[in-house]
Amino acid sequence: MEWNWLLRNLVSAFLLPPLNLLVPGMVGLWLWQRRPRLGRRLATIALLGLWSLSTPWISGQLLASLQLPYVPIRGDEADAIVILGGGLRGNTPEYGGDTLHGRTLERVRYGAWLHRKIGKPILVTGGAPTGETLPEGQVMRATLEQEFKVPVAFMEDRSSNTRENAQFSAPLLREAGIHRIYLVSHVWHLPRAIPEFEHEGLGVVPAGIDYHATGDDSSIFGFIPTPHALVSSYYAFHEWIGRLWYAFRA
Repeated sequence: MEWNWLLRNLVSAFLLPPLNLLVPGMVGLWLWQRRPRLGRRLATIALLGLWSLSTPWISGQLLASLQLPYVPIRGDEADAIVILGGGLRGNTPEYGGDTLHGRTLERVRYGAWLHRKIGKPILVTGGAPTGETLPEGQVMRATLEQEFKVPVAFMEDRSSNTRENAQFSAPLLREAGIHRIYLVSHVWHLPRAIPEFEHEGLGVVPAGIDYHATGDDSSIFGFIPTPHALVSSYYAFHEWIGRLWYAFRA
């Protein structure tokens, strides 16, 4: 496991839900007897915040703040399809080893569909920052070629984050004379990913998935907490914090 990756993700865990609300809530309970007013305020804020981020309406609004407008892909805008990894499930007994996380599988499926539609070569990108048996790029390539029956022309398997996806993929593409790409990822991830590839000198055509998260569920069920909504809020916070971090480092 890479120590930089571990430290970065440990710090981010305290900034992301639910831990960013559980910690002040626990502090509030601890202060309840010592400083009742402050303790009650912290506990109340934590509870209301956790409730809010667990509702489909709030999480939908957060994701909608990241969503790019959908533009149909014709096939003549770029010369290659780049599929970004979204994580692995390690050492799964049903597959006898590492396999793609559901997020990555969604991206791979759309990349395969797009390849069949427009016929452009595919690049997959993703390393093994948490010490998986195989880098993510290799598992993505095997899945595309063996299960989707789609060839993979390029593979990058050293990166541990979105910025490195771009840094390590760009030279492979430039060597092949490719300067414009379709970038496949979840639509809430693209606003952070696109500038990284553009910084490497590549033109980018968004090829997003998961456009259903529009934040328009204003019925009573939109305000009833669900586990899925909390996960969506987690992704939204992760992207906004990631964008701020990249801007700071730039």
